[in-house]
Amino acid sequence: MTEALTAKCANPCVLVIFGITGDLTKRLLYPAICNLGSKSLLDEHFTILGIGAEKYSTAAFRAKLTRDAKTFVADPQAKKFSLNLKNRIHYLSGDFSDPKLYAKVKNRLDCLHKHPNQAISYNYLFYFAVPPAFIERLATGLAHVKLLDEQQGAHARRIIVEKPFGHDLASAKALNKALLALMNEQQIFRIDHFLGKETVQNLLAFRFSNGIFEPIWNHHYIDHVQITIAETLGVEARGAYYDQAGALRDMVPNHLLQLLSLIIMEAPNSFSAESIRAEKAKALQAICPIAAENIAAQVIRGQYLAGVIDGETVAGYQDELAIKPNSNAETFVALQCFVDNWRWSNVPFYLRTGKRMKTRASEIIIQFKAAPSNLFNALGENATPNLLRIYLQPDEGISLQFNAKVPGPSLHLGQVDMTFKYRDYFGIKPQTGYETILYDCMNGDHLLFNHTDMIENGWALVQPILDAWRQSTVMPHYKAGSWGPTLADELLTKDARQWLM
Repeated sequence: MTEALTAKCANPCVLVIFGITGDLTKRLLYPAICNLGSKSLLDEHFTILGIGAEKYSTAAFRAKLTRDAKTFVADPQAKKFSLNLKNRIHYLSGDFSDPKLYAKVKNRLDCLHKHPNQAISYNYLFYFAVPPAFIERLATGLAHVKLLDEQQGAHARRIIVEKPFGHDLASAKALNKALLALMNEQQIFRIDHFLGKETVQNLLAFRFSNGIFEPIWNHHYIDHVQITIAETLGVEARGAYYDQAGALRDMVPNHLLQLLSLIIMEAPNSFSAESIRAEKAKALQAICPIAAENIAAQVIRGQYLAGVIDGETVAGYQDELAIKPNSNAETFVALQCFVDNWRWSNVPFYLRTGKRMKTRASEIIIQFKAAPSNLFNALGENATPNLLRIYLQPDEGISLQFNAKVPGPSLHLGQVDMTFKYRDYFGIKPQTGYETILYDCMNGDHLLFNHTDMIENGWALVQPILDAWRQSTVMPHYKAGSWGPTLADELLTKDARQWLM
């Protein structure tokens, strides 16, 4: 077993979480913080100031987080760290729409600095764990009380913004413009938590450090690529948001296109955030826009009906909480796209995501072109194309499928897998995906974050689809517990291909 290299302690900071009482904090952010702390990756004076609408005292909120940690923090050492951290957690209640709140935030931070037993940092990290409509309002309020001023670099002032960043291309551009009027690009960390997963980061190492793969990473050897992000969950408590967004807005401009950019990008000049960002941006720009007349053939949407998942009957989308009657929001989307450059000439990419699917899985599957089959045809055998599978969740790892002779006196081919799982080889402990993201934000490392141009490039690819769907009320359906509408299968079968999971 190989031990992971020990990282240095993150730069000191106060993490100010707007919307700290929501599910994001208790399920993901706080467990990630505890995981970091248990590995000695947080400064000893690391402090949290939470802001929410609920009327908690600091003592009551500390007790709440302690209870949440028992449920959502998996690692025993991280649970232990949470008990040490609780005295460095503070709470402030207020209305995000109230301009006076931001002066109260500044005053509370000033008071924390005066506390005799608390030597906290002047580096502030503002995490916006709030609905997208509040992003500009929060940034404006903080700027008004000078909490975003970096004072010539003496102290870091950063904001962390969850996706979705905008509702369409126009709103994304408007939000970028508004934020850049208040601070500079280096202060803005636009999160895509998928990029915090080890396997996603490992794509760069896998592609560019292994001499056996990079030479065949092109149209000469690759037949097609599939990227799937499937969930068994429905909309849960996010019905009101999801009914406005839908699967396309929620997943494609960010998660799916980010994964695609890592697959298709060229090698960067270095592993600096700027070099990698530049190559990813060029990769997104090379994706062919889908012409309006081709959208019906290349993009499939669907909405789930009642069905059975893991033996349990689940409701259809229309019966979920906070969903408008006769909603036309899609819960599934699949699309075919191409990349307009030499490396990927005529290679189709199939992207798929959906809720209430047959299983929870996120995978990238690369199917290589089949070997010449004349040798085995005479024996009545078929040489199956090789598959490279990159597992993102729930089990992170990589496998390579190839052909081998089945033992026995006759020559018969069988498919075998060489599989690598992170947990087996490196012995990693459970992670939320936010550990690396938070750690990099504290250190000011933009490697895993989206720049203005990447956000707008992603929306530019999606916008024609949104425009076309506004003109159509046709919504295919699929049963919960399936792999989506049958039209999604036809997206591949018309080219003599099929989904591989």
